[in-house]
Amino acid sequence: MKALLQRVTNSSVSVDGRIVGQIDQGLLVLLGIDKQDTEATANKLLDKLLDYRVFMDAEGKMNLSVRQVNGGVLLVSQFTLSADTRKGLRPSFSAAATPLDAERLYNYFLEQLSSKHPKTASGIFGAAMQVSLVNDGPVTFLLEG
Repeated sequence: MKALLQRVTNSSVSVDGRIVGQIDQGLLVLLGIDKQDTEATANKLLDKLLDYRVFMDAEGKMNLSVRQVNGGVLLVSQFTLSADTRKGLRPSFSAAATPLDAERLYNYFLEQLSSKHPKTASGIFGAAMQVSLVNDGPVTFLLEG
């Protein structure tokens, strides 16, 4: 499981021209799910994501988590994070979870995230989405679980 975190001043996701999720200051999280991922993998990654220190403290150091700044989290499924790009000029998705398994685990992750962090929004799994963001910094990290 991979989570691409982007610290944002605001972010939104739209489907068919309609905003389905949006946040102000916080994290845009693009989530890729692989075949071997489980609920245990999801739980571990979620805890790390919520406590990962990417926001500035009073001294200007990245020392605060999204929880500590009371920021939002916008979760968006991102199938292409599971791509193997090491060979050739076309990505391989053989490591990606099946759509059914990925949707189940994405929904589990979203449910757990929502229960642990009230400022949560999301895209729609499997939809063609347009994501807008203002990356603050820019600050972007890839977490792997």
